[in-house]
Amino acid sequence: MENDLRISLLQFPIEWEQKEKNLQACESRLKGNKGKTDLVVLPEMFTTGFSMNAQSLAEDVNGETISTVKCWASSLDMAVTGSFIACEDGHYYNRAFFITPDGQTYYYDKRHLFSMAGETKIYTAGSKRPIISYRGWNICLQICYDLRFPVWSRNQDHAYDLLIYMANWPEVRSSVWQPLLQARAIENQTYVCGVNRTGVDGKGFNYIGGSVLFSPKGERMGCAYNRKQCLLTRTLSADKLASFRRKFPVANDQDSFQINL
Repeated sequence: MENDLRISLLQFPIEWEQKEKNLQACESRLKGNKGKTDLVVLPEMFTTGFSMNAQSLAEDVNGETISTVKCWASSLDMAVTGSFIACEDGHYYNRAFFITPDGQTYYYDKRHLFSMAGETKIYTAGSKRPIISYRGWNICLQICYDLRFPVWSRNQDHAYDLLIYMANWPEVRSSVWQPLLQARAIENQTYVCGVNRTGVDGKGFNYIGGSVLFSPKGERMGCAYNRKQCLLTRTLSADKLASFRRKFPVANDQDSFQINL
């Protein structure tokens, strides 16, 4: 890494299953951030909310959501990441995307599906964890419930520099949201970004946001106000990350293992 990275966390109330409204709302918020950031992170299922109505809402990667995000990334000169309801080969996925200003597109399908909400009955779990290279940074994408499974985020030999969680994390379980994110930062010696939504969804669950960014030392670098729409931008330092890893080389003592899926 040679360059610092400006990252923006967009926290907002998602209109339940209203793609057009959510796309329009995001676009208006992002336009004001042109030239001020390198990467914007949106919540999980940012166009619909955490819906199990995949049959009606799913799109392929050439659909309206990804086509629109590609236009944002290009016209606003920023990478955009979030997740949407995807369909492919007869299966539905809670799929994260990462789209760069020059049109490069990457996807990650949520590995740990939230069975208590019926997500396992509707969606297919992913089996790959891609590492994305963007402006000299290696980035790992994960989605909401993945946060509770630290083995899946294990940063073997500093494979990534930034770990991103996009979520619909309800208020009833909000007390563990930031502690888990902080733990992922400390144990993996990486920047960790968690973006959550606000508002109330179609099932009556309330979301207070609490989107946050942690340094590799577990220091909180910024937090969005609870219950409020917010666009929070911070700069990640490549030099500070490299220096910390050199001075405190925890990775040298890691256990080596592989996950068999």
